[in-house]
Amino acid sequence: MDSTVAGNPEQPNKLSWQKIIAPYQHSDNLRSIWQMCNSLIPYFALWILMVFSLQISYWLTLLLAIPAAGFMIRIFIIFHDCGHGSFFKSKRANDTVGIITGILTFTPYYNWRQHHAVHHATVADLDRRGVGDILTLTVAEYQALSSWKKFGYRLVRNPWIIFTIGSLGVFLIGHRFFSRKDGRRERNSVLWTNLALLLIIVLLSAIIGFKAFVLVQLPILFLGTSVGVWLFYVQHQFEGVYWARHSRWDYLSAALQGSSFYKLPRVLQWFTGNIGYHHIHHISPRIPNYFLEKCHKEQAMFQQVKPLTLRSSLKSLSLRLYDEDAKRLVGFRSIRPMKGVN
Repeated sequence: MDSTVAGNPEQPNKLSWQKIIAPYQHSDNLRSIWQMCNSLIPYFALWILMVFSLQISYWLTLLLAIPAAGFMIRIFIIFHDCGHGSFFKSKRANDTVGIITGILTFTPYYNWRQHHAVHHATVADLDRRGVGDILTLTVAEYQALSSWKKFGYRLVRNPWIIFTIGSLGVFLIGHRFFSRKDGRRERNSVLWTNLALLLIIVLLSAIIGFKAFVLVQLPILFLGTSVGVWLFYVQHQFEGVYWARHSRWDYLSAALQGSSFYKLPRVLQWFTGNIGYHHIHHISPRIPNYFLEKCHKEQAMFQQVKPLTLRSSLKSLSLRLYDEDAKRLVGFRSIRPMKGVN
C-alpha cells in the first residue's frame, strides 16, 4: 500500500479511520423523513404542474422538467441510501422506502442493491471490473482489440452516447431485465418493479392519456438519468484516479483516491444529496447522505483530498483508457498503435 493517500504523509491505519467515521455512521429518522418530504412532495407537485402545462405550452412543460429531474435525482439518493441500509435505523423501513423510490426512479431495488454492493467491493480494482461500473479498458487491452471492437468501444465511451441514449437506455430498458447470475430475490425485484411500473403507466394513461404521460415522464427521465450517470461517471473517472491490480489493491486508497470529491455549487449539492463527497461514501456507505458534508468538514483526513470542480471535471470526458505503465487514465490520442496488432 502506498505510504501516502491524497497528500497525507501519514496514512491512517484501518482502526484509526474506522474510529474517525464511527460517529457519522448512524441514521436520524427525523432528518430522513424531512428529506423524503422535501424531495417527494415537490417532485409530485411538479409532475402534476407539467400535466397542466401541456394545455399551455410544451416549452413550459420542458422547463418544469428541469427542476423535476433535479428532485428525481434527489429521490434516487434516498433510494441509494436505503440500499446501503443507512437512511433509516430500521431495515424494514429502508427496504420499503427503497422499493417505492426504486419504482419512481425505474430501478429494481434488490437487484440494484446487489450489483451496487459489488461495485463498492471492487471499485478501482483492475482485475474485478464489470459489475456496476463504467466499462473501462486498459491501453493494452484496447490495443489488442480488432478494428471493429475498437470502434465499438469508442462508441460506448462516447459522451454523446453515454449521457444521452446510453443513460436513458440503462434506466428505461436495462433495468427491465435480470442476469442469469442474479439470485431469486434479485430476479423477483426486477419482475415486481416492472409490474408496478406497468400498472402505474396504465392507471395514469387512463387518467391523463398515454401521450401525456410520455410527454411528461420522458423529459424528466432523460434529464435525470443523464445527470445521474454523469455524477457516477465523474466519481470514478477523473485525472489522477487510483486503479490497481487486485494483488496491490487497497480499500482505503480505492476510497480516497479512486473516488472523487466533487465540489459542486450549493444548489447542485443539495439536489444531488451530497453525493459529491463520494470519497467519504466509499469509505463508509453506512454514513447517510445528510452526514457526509459534516464528516468532511470535521475530519482533516478528508479535507486533504483534492476536489474536482465543475470546470476541472470536464476533462474527464476525454479520459477513456487506463494506462497501467503511467498509472493514469488517458485519452485515445495519447496512445500509440502496437506493432503487429490491428
